[in-house]
Amino acid sequence: MTSDAIAPALELRLLGGIELRGQWTGGADKVLAQSKAVALLSFLALSPDRRFQRRDLIVGLLWPELDQAHARAALRKAVYEVRGALGADIIASRGDDELAILPETLRCDVEAFNSACDRGRLVQALDLYRGEFMPGFFLSGCVEFERWIEDQRTSARERAAAASWALAVSFEGESQFSNAGSWARRTVRHAWNDERVLRRALAMLDRIGDRAGAIKLYEEFADRLRTDLDVEPSPETSALVKSIRSR
Repeated sequence: MTSDAIAPALELRLLGGIELRGQWTGGADKVLAQSKAVALLSFLALSPDRRFQRRDLIVGLLWPELDQAHARAALRKAVYEVRGALGADIIASRGDDELAILPETLRCDVEAFNSACDRGRLVQALDLYRGEFMPGFFLSGCVEFERWIEDQRTSARERAAAASWALAVSFEGESQFSNAGSWARRTVRHAWNDERVLRRALAMLDRIGDRAGAIKLYEEFADRLRTDLDVEPSPETSALVKSIRSR
């Protein structure tokens, strides 16, 4: 997009919640109330390079329980309703068998987040990462779509954790220990069930003299691990915390 290009009037936000913002959002509530319409928009918006996708692929993801004729009819209805609510140009067709959302019609925060990560604009990326990808969204019976969602969630979470840790390391290297500790703690919250990430953060907090912060972070992590997964921290993590407590 050139510097004088007009930005898309509509934005799809999928990090930390599901929202449609901008022009034509008078129809946003209608679209957001329909799970299959949200899934269709999300899948097309995050197609690599916004490439056209085959209708057969889409119906297999979103209507696996229907035969081909009924699944295609359901897709046509979903496309019609999205266009009616958000504008005729929101979903482009190529022939009878392919659909896409072109970059000039819709922005997506996930794309902006990934682009900022790729360009090393880590603070910008983490400002965009408002939380988990499509939190709580679920389509019953759509196993392949659920796998796609989980892949997106994992990728976004891992990239957010990596960006946070890179900032923590950078600030530690500049002896900005308060900032380093803050980003180290944020890293753990992005990867709350990864004890390797936790141990790295605890070691950094120990190095910069924030042992009270390290113990508090460990206790928060351990409580969540017990509550969500009904497991205890590993012996390696427990030994590290014992060592920190002893100092």
